[in-house]
Amino acid sequence: MGLKIIENFDSSFSLDPEVKTVLFELLRSEAFLQQVAQALPCDQVEFTELLFQPIPYTTATPKGMPAEFEKFHQSADHAIVNVPPNFMFKAKVFKPSRLCAIYRKVR
Repeated sequence: MGLKIIENFDSSFSLDPEVKTVLFELLRSEAFLQQVAQALPCDQVEFTELLFQPIPYTTATPKGMPAEFEKFHQSADHAIVNVPPNFMFKAKVFKPSRLCAIYRKVR
């Protein structure tokens, strides 16, 4: 069984406004912000309201994310966090099955 090379992957998605509101509330909750800041470690973080769907690794997307988000991967002032599955479930996000959120480190 060989590897399947993926040339193109559609990483676009949209969230219903109600779903987005619930998900953003969870991602902005004080307890989660503290948990993210402690894991980094830094004093404080804030949610940038930027989300993306992880994508397969390709020569065009070596970081496993849409190219426009790679600048955050290399930034010392930002962190990319997997959205916890329980947040996805509580907000009723079923497609896509995984999301990543971008947080800015507050200094």
